[in-house]
Amino acid sequence: MSATAEVELLNKYGLHQRPAMKVIETASKFAADIYLIKGEQRCNAKSIIDVIMLAAEKGTRLKVEAEGADAEKAVQSMIELFKNKFNLNEE
Repeated sequence: MSATAEVELLNKYGLHQRPAMKVIETASKFAADIYLIKGEQRCNAKSIIDVIMLAAEKGTRLKVEAEGADAEKAVQSMIELFKNKFNLNEE
């Protein structure tokens, strides 16, 4: 099973270390393979180095792609995480 969605970085500073850790924490709860895609860059959402290497700033649109038994739930969790600005207080 696979699922995809598009998300936008709404938080003030983009995908820096703290939100990247939230992405990894969320992605790691699922058995599915989860990827974030920015243009030609495709990164493993469970790898801190991969996620930070995206260098995604505020307003960047990313594609979330998941493959596995819980892919749909994984993508929905990532959508919520991005929509809620990673549950961080950055304004």
